[in-house]
Amino acid sequence: MTDETPSNEPVDARLREFQAGPGQPDGKRHRQPRRRGGDGGEQLTVPPADFASYYGRPVLKPPVWKDDIAGYLFTGGLAAGSALIGAGAQLTGRPGLRKVGRWTALGGVAASTYLLVHDLGRPARFHHMLRVAKVTSPMSVGTWILATFGPLAGVAAIAELAPLLPQHGVLGLARRIAPPIGTVAGLAAAATAPALATYTGVLLADTAVPSWHDGYRSLPFVFAGSALAAASGVGLIAAPVAETAPLRRLVLAAAAVELRGGYRLEQQGLTSEPYMHGRGGRLVKAGRALLVVGTVAALVSRRSRVLSAISGAALVASSVATRFGVFEAGRVSARDPKYTVVPQRERLDKNRSVTQP
Repeated sequence: MTDETPSNEPVDARLREFQAGPGQPDGKRHRQPRRRGGDGGEQLTVPPADFASYYGRPVLKPPVWKDDIAGYLFTGGLAAGSALIGAGAQLTGRPGLRKVGRWTALGGVAASTYLLVHDLGRPARFHHMLRVAKVTSPMSVGTWILATFGPLAGVAAIAELAPLLPQHGVLGLARRIAPPIGTVAGLAAAATAPALATYTGVLLADTAVPSWHDGYRSLPFVFAGSALAAASGVGLIAAPVAETAPLRRLVLAAAAVELRGGYRLEQQGLTSEPYMHGRGGRLVKAGRALLVVGTVAALVSRRSRVLSAISGAALVASSVATRFGVFEAGRVSARDPKYTVVPQRERLDKNRSVTQP
């Protein structure tokens, strides 16, 4: 045995760090530099607030979603907007635009399903999500919307192959019945398209991620406008110029909805910062600029194939930038504790001021 007592230095060091708070690891109070007041006296300055959390861990667990989900947000909206355009072209007698809308809807929903399954890690997990239906869960509702929309979009697109079939025999029968079946399927897909275009905004807002959660009034409108703009862009690129006149009016409406939603998204207080600064802010601003360029080019393109293609490319790129920007802004707000702590304190102070006489 010895006369020495066990050292508590590690415990004491952690205790001093906890008592001192962030930026004061030695546990001592550090006197801030004095500055002279207007009357010649001296006063202490208050150090700026540091929202670093204990042991440097974030207050919220950042989303585990990878960039696959950002791509999923874009392709799902593209599919939904294209289905609406395909149905509108069907009802107004524009076969070229109808074909582009239907095939783009199928391609978009196929890519969207792949990206979702890839992010889940195993295809079986997508199947497991279909075993239950919870109307209170945006993820569950969205899975069923995707599972309903996909086959309908597939039938409508495959019906476009009917003219390639022989005119006689069994295939001749398929050639005759495919168009009406495709019409019904296309209209049914268009009926579910608004839900597909907007549910991802509801899904993000249903999380605890500050910038997403506080944007619950705006994100569905941003995503709806972005979906229509992207689908219109593909139509301007691939459809016959003579059939694209309605797309120019649709682009104008889509831009108005998206820009209005984006403006409100940036007026939600502190949690709007990630939409205006950093990588997320740069992507959102790029998306807005491309949307304006694409809209103006669409309005002046008329029968110009070159201007239509430029407009379409700008609109598609705008939608991609907007979705990835919103996705990145949410991840930034989850990593920085101030976007969680400050709004909570403000709500608490507001509740106290209301309840106190």
